[in-house]
Amino acid sequence: MAAEIHSRPQSSRPVLLNKIEGHQDTVNAAVFIPKEDGVITVGEDRTIRVWLKRDSGQYWPSIYHTVSSPCSSMSYHHDSKRIFIGQDNGAVVEFEISEDFNKITFVKTYPAHQSRVSAIVFCPECEWVISTGHDKSVSWMCSRSGSMLGRHYFSSWASCLQFDHDTKHAFIGDFSGQITLLKLDQNTYSIITTLKGHEGSVGSLYWDPAQRLLFSGASDHSVIMWDIGGRKGRTLLLQGHHDRVQSLCYLQLTRQLVSCASDGGITVWNMDISREEAPQWLESDCCQKCEQPFFWNLKQMWDSKTIGLRQHHCRKCGKAVCGKCSSKRSTYPVMGFEFQVRVCDACYETIKEEDRTSLATFHEGKHNIAHMNMDSSRGLMVTCGSDRVVKIWDMTQVTGCSLATGFSPR
Repeated sequence: MAAEIHSRPQSSRPVLLNKIEGHQDTVNAAVFIPKEDGVITVGEDRTIRVWLKRDSGQYWPSIYHTVSSPCSSMSYHHDSKRIFIGQDNGAVVEFEISEDFNKITFVKTYPAHQSRVSAIVFCPECEWVISTGHDKSVSWMCSRSGSMLGRHYFSSWASCLQFDHDTKHAFIGDFSGQITLLKLDQNTYSIITTLKGHEGSVGSLYWDPAQRLLFSGASDHSVIMWDIGGRKGRTLLLQGHHDRVQSLCYLQLTRQLVSCASDGGITVWNMDISREEAPQWLESDCCQKCEQPFFWNLKQMWDSKTIGLRQHHCRKCGKAVCGKCSSKRSTYPVMGFEFQVRVCDACYETIKEEDRTSLATFHEGKHNIAHMNMDSSRGLMVTCGSDRVVKIWDMTQVTGCSLATGFSPR
């Protein structure tokens, strides 16, 4: 069922501790059981599985439960042992897990959505089950009665969700690339604002209530940090992936952001430094350096008897420039550009003597990552995806967190 990996820790790299195999289809979510050597997984094979580590060092399923529809998402509340499973048919099903993690008991079914549930959050303080779905809606239901309290519809699939338990603010990312902030009440709600910055569908959100920071990852391969608490509209762009960003986790203690992409890329961002905001791209009918017309500027092309040029943008100053005036490429980590990007020749001269040391570390998960969960107190990360494998990692070499002896390599 699970293989233990015997590997020597390598400096500043995640160390693979265990591989758990047994699912027959994509594993859509995996979470650690706090203070236990255990993991809960759900997948497209319609199963809910609780894996506990045995004396042999291997993980074996202490619970194997099959439901009526593929399991698309999960929310687990450890104190009450309540688990909420989102399904492909739109339902959210609540179960209760026994204290010894050997039995699972059905509690109730919530008629949450008309199609696939994409994300769930359980708020024990107000007894709400909040979920988003591919029916383009977010719904919140009473976990006591199972009744619907409210629903809001979007223009596209709602793909991910975060919730602030104190202020009752919900953050919902969708397939159009927007993030909507709602204030939820018992039977009503209000739209606070809409955040626009991604050029692709938003696949993951992470809310840090302490610093009031929202992180979003999208299919445009980028991560954006939204400073909600600052109230000044400050955003930081982070570009360090080659595929869509699927999962995020912010570590408050070390001020690091961990992001995972569908190609298996794992990036750890240093957020404990002063970063610069990427500029807004300026629009112009001609190059803002040499003033040559762009190809749609027919009047200037006719007047100057020249052929129009393609428009590009300098990633440092945001100016609209032609290819000749932006022939240089450079990384610029302080602005979030960990890979080489286009900069105008003038900006290149100003940054070529600057310290452009990378502000992130890059690692390979070596499997498709659809979901990731971290236990920062133990320095552990679990990843899962379409290859049906669940991997448990020791991240202490990367994040500096302590490691629980129960997960150490034998």
